[in-house]
Formats: sequence, structure tokens, C-alpha cells
Amino acid sequence: MKNKKDGDGSVFTDAPDTTVSTHDTFGLSANFKVPAFSHANAYVPEVDKTYRFNEDTTRAILAGFMHNRKVLVQGFHGTGKSTHIEQVAARLNWPCVRINLDSHVTRIDLIGKDAIVLSDSKQITAFQEGILPWSIQRPVALVLDEYDAARPDVMFVIQRVLEAQSRLTLLDQNRVILPHPCFRLFATTNTVGLGDTSGLYHGTQPINQGQMDRWNIIATLNYLPEAEEIAIVLAKAPSYNNTKGKAIIKAMVSMANLTREGLKAGDISVVMSPRTVITWAENTKIFDNDVDNAFRMTFLNKCDETEKPIVAEYYQRCFNIDLLGEAA
Repeated sequence: MKNKKDGDGSVFTDAPDTTVSTHDTFGLSANFKVPAFSHANAYVPEVDKTYRFNEDTTRAILAGFMHNRKVLVQGFHGTGKSTHIEQVAARLNWPCVRINLDSHVTRIDLIGKDAIVLSDSKQITAFQEGILPWSIQRPVALVLDEYDAARPDVMFVIQRVLEAQSRLTLLDQNRVILPHPCFRLFATTNTVGLGDTSGLYHGTQPINQGQMDRWNIIATLNYLPEAEEIAIVLAKAPSYNNTKGKAIIKAMVSMANLTREGLKAGDISVVMSPRTVITWAENTKIFDNDVDNAFRMTFLNKCDETEKPIVAEYYQRCFNIDLLGEAA
């Protein structure tokens, strides 16, 4: 198996040289072998041993790694879309690079540009590759975060590598880059390419449907069933893993579910994600186990004044505490 040393000293193995079991590694009900690398380099994410995998989303991501399918993971914020891809890569020892496609990322950032560099103590002009050509030529999983927030000119650059052959033409260099056989492409979005109709995700925009059609697999990772979400929060906050703690976490997740129902009904404009629940549990420990104060600091204070009474009513249903009465 050939190894290639990168400019920063990282060693890339050309192709997977081992396999892992989906049942043993990811806890999937379907047990099959997935190609993996036996050694990690600096680009492999750290393994989060507390991470819990969603079966359908994990199988979609694994299909991307195994069969070179381009996978887009869509869902609400805070559900762990990007982390899901990273944690799959971590367990496969597959180098993974994640970039956030905010409105400041330009075509030049992706493709590269001419820059003045020192060579033999002389200043010369040389082309410095952007993240896209760098990734394509290596056994790397490139994750495009906030894919629906990218600028239109950036989206059309990405469209080149969404083609079947994933060839990237560098016009400035008169050069065509062929993808490495183990290059993989993933993306995450809050919307499904049709723009934001909820008002939750300002800055996102509709995605060219011709481009959406080039994604081979679209996975959805939204809010999980209550029991699964409780298990995730307990894994992240193990100090609650006792009878009293579990009751608190169950009430926290019930509170989060009420905000989600309230959002659907149009009663409130903010929503608690699983990430918010985990943060609330962690903040509770910071504020001397004061669940109520931690909730104010974590969520209530970001709500509109006109919506706070509704949120306080949800809270009273779950914890039998009048938050606004206490605040008064």
C-alpha cells in the first residue's frame, strides 16, 4: 500500500487497508464490513466515544464512503449532521476536512490563487491550491457545511465536482484534476434546497435544482424520538445517569419537544435543538444544579419578550415552576 507525505508532514495511505464491522463499530442492526484505514493521520477527526449513531443517517453516510456516492444530509440545526459525518470518518480513520460555506467563502478560497512565495531566497509567483483541488487529489472526505448558505458563484464551482467523474478544471492553470479514488464529498444543509420558509435560517437561499439532482443520496436527520434524545443527552452528561438525573433529563427533552410543537403551530419563533438540551444540562451543573436559572441562561433569554410567557407555560407543564413569577 503506497503512502504519500503531504507538505505539512501528514502521511496519506492511498486506499483503505482494513475493514470494520457496522454492528460493532456503529451499533447498526445490519452487520456488514466497511473499508477503513488502519492508521489515522492529522486530518482524521477525534473519536467521540459518547456519540450515538442514527441508523438511517449512518447507513447513508457509509454508502458514501463505500460506494463513492455524494451524500447530502439535511435537517434542523443542532441535530448533529456534520458531527455525524465526522464521527463516521473518525471510526474509519478516513481523513476528513470540514469547511463552512458562509457568505465570505469565495471562489478563490475554493480554487486557489497566485501568490508571492520564497524559493531559493527569491520571491516568485506561484499558484497556491485552494481547499477543493487539495482535497480532490487526496483520500479525503470533504464536508461542505451550511451548503445552502454559499454564494451562487461558489455553488457553480462545486457543481464541477458533483459530476459523475468529479473532474475539476483549473482555468487559470490550463489543467484538469482527476479525483483520487478515495476522495469523498458530503454536505449538510438546514433546508432542502428550496429556500427558508420558516424564518429560522436567514442567509440560506434556494439551490439550483440541477445541482441538487447531482447529489446521489439525500439523508434527513431531524429531531429524534424522545427515548433516543434522552440517551444522547445522558451520554454527553453522564453525571445525570441516576434516577433523579434521568427524571430531570426526561423533563428537559419534554420541554424541548413542546418548543418544537410550538414552532410548528406558529406560537413561537425559536426552538430548542438537542444541542440546546445538552448545553442546558451542562449549564445546570455550572449553576449549582439550578435547573431553572440554567434554563433562563441557556434558552429563555434568547426568546422574544412577547413569546416568553408561552415558553414559561411550556416550562410550567414540565417542571411545575412559574419562571416569570420567580423572575418577578
